[in-house]
Order: sequence, then C-alpha cells, then structure tokens
Amino acid sequence: MFSKEDSRLLRQEFWTSFGKSFPRKWLLYNTKIKGLSFKFYFDTKKAFVCLDLEDDLDNRINCWEKLLALKNILLDDYLPSAIYKEEFYLDNGKEISRIFVPLEQKVSIHNKNTWRDTMEFFNEKMLLFEAFFEEYKDVIKG
Repeated sequence: MFSKEDSRLLRQEFWTSFGKSFPRKWLLYNTKIKGLSFKFYFDTKKAFVCLDLEDDLDNRINCWEKLLALKNILLDDYLPSAIYKEEFYLDNGKEISRIFVPLEQKVSIHNKNTWRDTMEFFNEKMLLFEAFFEEYKDVIKG
C-alpha cells in the first residue's frame, strides 16, 4: 500500500518522466471546440487516452453526432480499438460523452515496471487521435 503522499509523488514522477521522454505540446484542452478535450488517464489499474465531450447537453449531442458520423474513419484509419460511449459517468457523477482507447495490458501508476509501456502507448495513441482531429476538426466543429 502507498500513502496518499507516496502515491502523489509517484504520479508526479510519472508525468514528469513522460514529459521528458516525449517532449511535445499536446493538444489536450486547446481544441478550439467548446467542451471537447483530449486526456491521458493512468491509475492503479488501467491507462487510456480519450476524447471527452463535457459541454451542455445540446452542444454535446451536436458534436457527438458528428463524431459518430466519423466513427468508421476513426476506427478504420486511426484507432481500431477506440470505444465510443455516449453516456459515460466520471467518478464525480458527471455525465459526459467519451471516445477512448484502453491499454489492453495490466498496468499501474504505482508499478514503475509498467511505465515505459504506458508512456509509449500514450505517445502512439494520442498522436493518432490528434492526427484524426486535425484532419476532421472542421467537420467536428461544423
């Protein structure tokens, strides 16, 4: 078991190490589309990259419909293992829409032996997510 402070320090070390290993300005929140952001997620059981829609319901539905129309392109040309979840609930109970790509192997932010695989996964998959977004952002923005 790790104390909260030990866990915090490990998380900080992972993200610092990731930034040094893959120095790049990621798109993340800078999509210029209200409510649409990209995120990295890594905890004690899983890792994934995701595209989240967190805006008001009307805007979220509008954007989701455009992403659904592009689903075959995303799956065929970029991220074949992407999962679409129109209704996804965050830990705080907030409902969002999410497209995510999970890392299939067992990883933990508390296990440094899984860090390299997770970092490489994050880099590879987020680059593909961003390439898809750059190609189709005008369609998504509508």
